[in-house]
Parts: sequence; structure tokens; C-alpha cells
Amino acid sequence: MHTGEQYHQFFLTSRRDVAVRSRFQRMAMELLPHGADILDFGAGTGIDARTYTAHGHRTFVYEPSSAMRDHLLMYCREELDQRTIISIDNSNECRAFAVTANFAVFNHFADHTQLFDELSRTVRKGGFVLTSMLNPYYLGDARYGWWLANAFHLLRRGHYAIPSESRIHRFAPRVVARSAAPHFRLERIEPGGLGMATQLYMFLLFRRI
Repeated sequence: MHTGEQYHQFFLTSRRDVAVRSRFQRMAMELLPHGADILDFGAGTGIDARTYTAHGHRTFVYEPSSAMRDHLLMYCREELDQRTIISIDNSNECRAFAVTANFAVFNHFADHTQLFDELSRTVRKGGFVLTSMLNPYYLGDARYGWWLANAFHLLRRGHYAIPSESRIHRFAPRVVARSAAPHFRLERIEPGGLGMATQLYMFLLFRRI
């Protein structure tokens, strides 16, 4: 189990994860209207939140892990004092144009139906949810026995879980899209085509209907 400090340092120094985070942040900010509010769902230690705030977006942060939240409160202390970052205990405590969930936050849910129902009360019409999820088609994972053991489940059901402490679930995009309806429509998947075989993370963009 990582502490907030260990998590924070890892994600600031891992070249691959820094590149993934940069692509995710860039995609989010290209989609956001000028000055629009955002909810960082599963905000971790506040790395993304500080970036959004620095670009003029007031950011609500929701983080259920006490270890992560404690580090966020320290790392984003100045922004919290200025109320450009606002810590909340429940996603229903804010209204925003968009919700972002980076680095596999949604992979901790076995089913997203209730989550999208809750987020529909947070996201304004025309807004979006952008999530970065573990890519079930990533061939780099094929070297692990669990990947091959679950390939049939992925093709048949579009979902499988790996027995572990964190109980991570992997989903085909169509399964998440089904859970998002009728409040959200899957609008975009990154990467597309053969890129799905080479990238550990996939970005799913859901538009609020």
C-alpha cells in the first residue's frame, strides 16, 4: 500500500505516467470552455487539480483515500486557501461543466451505472466526463497469466476482474458506455485503431445528454 507521498513522487518521476498525464490534461483542457468549473473525481494528491487551476478552471476535488487527501491538502494548500481548489466529500456537493477521473479511478468500480447516475446531477447539460482507464486490449499485459485467462471473459462479457487487494476491474468501452446511458453518450475513445494494442491506458469521453 502506497502512502500519499510515495504515490505523488512516483507519478511525478515516472516518464511513462508523466506523458500519459500530460496527454490527459491536454485533452481535458481542449474540451473545457474558458473558465469552466471542473470536478477532479478521485483527485489523488492534487497533481491534475493544480494544473487545471493554473489554466483558470476552478476545480472541485473529491478523494476518498485519507492518505491521498492528506497529501493533497498539503500540496494544494495555497489554492485551497484561495478557493481556486475546493475539497468536497461527495460529488453531489458541486455543479461543474466537466468531471475528470485520471489513472484508473473508474477501474475500482465493478459497475458504473450508479456512478454515472450520480455524476449526471453534477455535470451540466452539454458537459462531459473524461476518464482514463486501464486498457483491456493492451498487448503488453499478455505476458501475464491473468490476461490470457480472462481473454474469453473480455470477448464474451466485456468485463473481468483480477483477484487482488485493490480488486481492479477491466472493461471494454462498450460496457462502460452501456452503464453511462441514458445520461451520457460515449463520444470518443483514445487511442483509436491499432493504438489500443500498444497503450496501457485508454481515454473515454462521455458527453452529458
